Amino acid sequence: MRVLISGATGLVGTEVRKQLLEQGHEPISLVRRSARNSSEVSYDPVNGVIDANVMNSIDAVVNLAGATTGKLPWTRKYKAELIQSRVETTRLLVSAILAADNPPKVLVSGSASGIYGDAGDAWLDETSPVGTGFLAELASAWEAEALKAAPKTRVVLARTTMVMSRKLGALGRLLPLLRAGVGGRLGSGKQWWAFISLPDEAGAIIHLINDSNASGAYNITAPEPATCAQLVQALGKALHRPTIVPVPAFALRLAFGEGADELLLCSQKMSATRLLETGFVFKHPTLQSAAQWSVGKD
Repeated sequence: MRVLISGATGLVGTEVRKQLLEQGHEPISLVRRSARNSSEVSYDPVNGVIDANVMNSIDAVVNLAGATTGKLPWTRKYKAELIQSRVETTRLLVSAILAADNPPKVLVSGSASGIYGDAGDAWLDETSPVGTGFLAELASAWEAEALKAAPKTRVVLARTTMVMSRKLGALGRLLPLLRAGVGGRLGSGKQWWAFISLPDEAGAIIHLINDSNASGAYNITAPEPATCAQLVQALGKALHRPTIVPVPAFALRLAFGEGADELLLCSQKMSATRLLETGFVFKHPTLQSAAQWSVGKD
């Protein structure tokens, strides 16, 4: 299977490539420079340029392109980059799929838990309403572009949440503090933080490629819910470090602006039921197992 990947050098894209290679597939990276070998395809999403024939030899597309939302605070200029890097890239890929004589069988397009906004203690499944805020608007626009490919290919919307990694991603700044014994909950710590380990994130994407019945939105999250305080405590326990230095909500807002409320303090208790119904098996289904893996102790 030949799989074309945008965002192939990012945290999740790198793991998707790794797992595809391990399974004997052929990942093809979309790059914004000249292609260096047969495993790369050059494109220019800003100017809407892509090889018109590229999709005719591709079995699946994984669309993970997008500037990180973790670069805080969000300036007006950076917000525009967040939108452009997701919506314009998706629009270009969809246009290439629609123009193909032999289009890919499936497009797995990135989305985000931010589509639900701050939902308090409510369980969130794929039928839950779109929330409010910048991230909800961004994810909605992102998904709308991807769904335009539906006349020609199966479309899966991967609503990703906090990806737990050993070095990068959402825990990239938190883990060093916890290792030093100076980390703690953010705000009240009562907000629900949906999470998933990096191997499970990539595994779920590949699973949804292979499941010919999978279409529409899927919450890409571990099945066990956890609050911010519980997650931080689990990481501290795995590291044998205290987690007694909280960061007040007002300090987060002063430092990071609206991004603090939308990324760090918002509450999203996401359900993995739809993903589980496809038969996907998690390597790290619990907070304890994901935390142990994240600190390198699995």
